[in-house]
Amino acid sequence: MAPQYAPGLRSRLPLVAFLLETIFILLFVFFVKIEQHERTDREADSKLFISSYAEFQDIHVMVFMGFGFLATFLVRYGFSGSGFNMLLAAMAIQWAVLMNGFLLPQHHYRREIHISMKSVIEAELCAASALIAMGAVHGKTNPVQLLLMALVEVTGFVVNQWVLRTLLRANPVYSVMLLHIFGALFGVMVSWVLYREGIEPVHEKEKTDRKTGLFAMFGTLFLWMFWPSFNSALVHPRRERGMKLTVIYGTYLSLAVSVVMGVSVSVLSSSKGKMNMVHIQSSALSGGVAIGVAMAAVHTPWIAMMIGFCASLISALGLRYMKNHMLFAFECHDTCGVLNVHAIPGILGWFAHLFLRLASIESTIAVQFAVHHICVLLITACMSLVMGTVTGLFLKWSIWRPQQDRKCFDDQAFWEFPNLAVQK
Repeated sequence: MAPQYAPGLRSRLPLVAFLLETIFILLFVFFVKIEQHERTDREADSKLFISSYAEFQDIHVMVFMGFGFLATFLVRYGFSGSGFNMLLAAMAIQWAVLMNGFLLPQHHYRREIHISMKSVIEAELCAASALIAMGAVHGKTNPVQLLLMALVEVTGFVVNQWVLRTLLRANPVYSVMLLHIFGALFGVMVSWVLYREGIEPVHEKEKTDRKTGLFAMFGTLFLWMFWPSFNSALVHPRRERGMKLTVIYGTYLSLAVSVVMGVSVSVLSSSKGKMNMVHIQSSALSGGVAIGVAMAAVHTPWIAMMIGFCASLISALGLRYMKNHMLFAFECHDTCGVLNVHAIPGILGWFAHLFLRLASIESTIAVQFAVHHICVLLITACMSLVMGTVTGLFLKWSIWRPQQDRKCFDDQAFWEFPNLAVQK
């Protein structure tokens, strides 16, 4: 039997999706073109395109397969986890292309947005930030709310980049890599505003089993394998070849250490001395998050490994102890633990970047750099927290018809199951 709010979703989701897609198509008609350049060195340009396209494929797999499979860890939310991930990513990428083109143009054209491989990669990274935010409200919102949340999150993230680049002259790659901090804090604030007393302390459907845990592990492996491309994609292979290789090697070593530490901490923190698959899946990725924020200042392997060591340690302990305390102390339910997987490791990477740079520059400009670096984090955190709060209040309106508490973390609210159909 269909839930009583299904007709409300039927009247809203197609309308919202159709309206948004129509607007996007019209904007693409008038403003978006394919970038064309006069090439002088065809062989070099061909190699550059092949390299960029390979990185785009890696990130594409991460966004749709990595995050998609990772979101299937709940027993009765596999369809929604993977399906909503695909819907949000597809919509967020289109909007990110437009927002990046209007606010962060690569070249100065006559009010036109020229799509290049770099702009598509940047759009994928913006979509990844929206998917991170979605993890905090996973299972507690309907697809209409998620679509609107993704659009606001991408808008806020691009505006944050514009502020950092315009006012603080922040490095473009560094401003993009703050996506973990922005997305996680944004999602946590939305979850805090949308808090439901009916899911405290643990919802009966908020659990995993062997099958869903295995699918989530597939997603973790996709993310883990391609994370070096995620961190290095925007580093130019010609002008910064040495930097690009350093980022790739450092990310890989940091991820490797994260896996070992994640398993170790999971066993040590368990009262039964056993490993927790969810904790390992999350902490194994924390090293890639931390090193992505700090990568501009990391030039030696052992520093990258130490960053992965600390990030995994903090992430695993946070997932074991902090997640439940957040629920009881602040009434903030973070379904996927994005605060411990993305926000805290990202801030750890920010601290590592700050200390490493202060150790390598002259004392005369150290204070200036520290103030600049602190302002970058404060602006990013404040903008994400404020926009997350406003978005949560907006999504709380009854017009969006959120599902009932008993239907949270349940696919039956949104998907057809022929084997459960009632024969008339």
